[in-house]
Amino acid sequence: MRKRRNQLPMLPILIGILLVALLLIYLKFFLFNSPTQAEDIVEKFYQHEQKGNFSDSWELFHPYMKERFTKSSFIQDRAHVFIGHFGADTFSYEISKPVEFDKWKPEDGQETFGSGYKMVVTQKYAGKYGKFNFQQEVYVVKHKGEWAILWDYNSK
Repeated sequence: MRKRRNQLPMLPILIGILLVALLLIYLKFFLFNSPTQAEDIVEKFYQHEQKGNFSDSWELFHPYMKERFTKSSFIQDRAHVFIGHFGADTFSYEISKPVEFDKWKPEDGQETFGSGYKMVVTQKYAGKYGKFNFQQEVYVVKHKGEWAILWDYNSK
């Protein structure tokens, strides 16, 4: 009489491998894809701004932006303009879908960025002068492996 060897059933193993592969594909294309990550950094920036946490929002800027504003002047200006002048304690906002670009520069005479994403952010305020919207183009590029925010200073 022959002894039967214990063999692992192949079907459950194949199903397990297939599920792991599908999970990895999902993570790559839906959670860790570039447009999602770029949108996440813009979301994080405006969440900080909503809370009046201008120090943390400044940290998300590309070094080009940090050269334009020192941290202390950015914090002072943001609080002064949005809270002081507009009389609004906070705001809501909407972020458009990211649109990929392959060549862009923040202003004439500056470095050209090879690729990234552009979004339009609409901030909605209700202040002492009534309700109003503030709309701004926001660009996101990679800097040293991290997403960073830039604003457009082109005259066109």
